[in-house]
Amino acid sequence: MGGTRHRLLAPPASGAWRIGDPVGRRQWISIPGPFPLEAGGVLPSVQLAYETWGQLAPDRSNAVLVLHALTGDSHVAGGVAPGHPTPGWWDGLIGPGRALDPERWFVVAPNVLGGCQGSTGPSSPAGDGRAWGSRFPVLTVRDSVAAEAVLADRLGIDRWAGVIGGSMGGMRALEWAVSEPDRVDGLFLLASPAASSADQIAWCAPQLAAIEGDPYWRDGDYHHAPPGRGPHTGLGTARRIAHLSYRSAAELGTRFGRQHQVGEHPWRGGRYAVESYLDHQAQKLIWRFDAGSYVTLTRMMNAHDVGRDRGGVAAALRGVRARTIVAGVDSDRLYPLAQQAELAAGIPGSDEVRVINSPYGHDGFLIETAQVNALLKELLEGD
Repeated sequence: MGGTRHRLLAPPASGAWRIGDPVGRRQWISIPGPFPLEAGGVLPSVQLAYETWGQLAPDRSNAVLVLHALTGDSHVAGGVAPGHPTPGWWDGLIGPGRALDPERWFVVAPNVLGGCQGSTGPSSPAGDGRAWGSRFPVLTVRDSVAAEAVLADRLGIDRWAGVIGGSMGGMRALEWAVSEPDRVDGLFLLASPAASSADQIAWCAPQLAAIEGDPYWRDGDYHHAPPGRGPHTGLGTARRIAHLSYRSAAELGTRFGRQHQVGEHPWRGGRYAVESYLDHQAQKLIWRFDAGSYVTLTRMMNAHDVGRDRGGVAAALRGVRARTIVAGVDSDRLYPLAQQAELAAGIPGSDEVRVINSPYGHDGFLIETAQVNALLKELLEGD
């Protein structure tokens, strides 16, 4: 929907994809339960949504798995269309002459378990037909990879030529290489850590508090509410906080400085330009995402520790067998380069950490597609 319509209409209680909405490019697999979870409990069944580009080669050697970040989904490439309210989030990587050329590679992108764009998550109907809501169980990165491994099986993919992810997607890619080392030939880890740090968990704490403190949160049972009665204020505040960690202070200063928003003055109830920018980011998210998935996936990222029950991070990283490129963004204040250096030093098949030069902070992994393309071609083509 366009910005004008957003201003005129109240947003739905959840921006999740719902049964009956346009399917778009999505496909699904069903995983019969019980589906066991690392933190305990089970899901009685799982639906996993995914999109593909290209064709699987007869010898099944050309499959590449692309894993999205927190508020991403399976729509890696393509324009806005029915069922896809936003364009592909890594559109610059898939296409003729790009690193993921569909003429050569079979690209698979699932919506993460716990997400809200077709995969089983808090907004999905439970057995009684009502949204899971507060009943949805705790998930970990290992649970998401277990579901994605079933997807690979169903597609007839024994080994991935490459597993690629940035931010939360990098957490999942790393877990793939550790838990399924014989199924990953190439590994691309971008702007992500071996384990979430206290600083990263701290960034998430006020985001979770904002959503759970919203009077319309209703302990997570809000999906039945009418438009305008979902936890939009809390989700929007969480997005504002998160977005500050996604961008660098220098970039915000250069882009906005102390400018006022056009036609407004802060002394008379108006906003600074940077405040308007954050409001815009919040407004976009509440129309396309679900607050319950935001909480579930944020907690999943907080729990990320590839060394848990494996003798520690160093021992877990030594188990990676894939050819690996680890890259980070030099201006990233959320997942700083030191964390990628730890990955590069600990993974036997990696050389030194590669640095993406960008003023944009953490979001540089999405924006600097030319640099990302070059690194990904190096990994997949062996240049």
